[in-house]
Amino acid sequence: METPTRQEPEPQDSKSAIGKFIKQCIEISAYLKELETQSHLIHLNYEGTNFLAVHAFLKDQYKAHLKQFDKMSEYIRSMDYLMPMCGKGLRSAASKFDHVDSYQGGTQLYVYSKNLETLGMKCKKLEPVATKIGAIDIANFLADLTGDAFKAAWMVKASLR
Repeated sequence: METPTRQEPEPQDSKSAIGKFIKQCIEISAYLKELETQSHLIHLNYEGTNFLAVHAFLKDQYKAHLKQFDKMSEYIRSMDYLMPMCGKGLRSAASKFDHVDSYQGGTQLYVYSKNLETLGMKCKKLEPVATKIGAIDIANFLADLTGDAFKAAWMVKASLR
């Protein structure tokens, strides 16, 4: 009995509809991993009069991002595609991710909120593609991620006002 081969979305399959879809799913996974790291570091470095509330909120966020990353990555694997082999490959897949460049609390939270909104838009745009190719489990997850991202961005922005 021959061992089935696993698929990578690069390079020949990336032109197919499913290959392009998987590539975008990997991008979202990578983005979630970057958000996990970013929210965790802000959680550790944030200082301000609302420290306790922000600290607690961000702890919930980085834990949620890790679960979201794991779930999206498992969906990719369930379609028999591989994830990048290491952190370097994963980071390179996270396009349009803004990095914090200041220890000022408001700046850190602003950058994080913009990244959350970018995630929400990426998920919102990919959900109809998932539905079209019949990946309804991923479509439902993308809809949930969209709501989670925009809600968290709203909460951060409300804290900054």
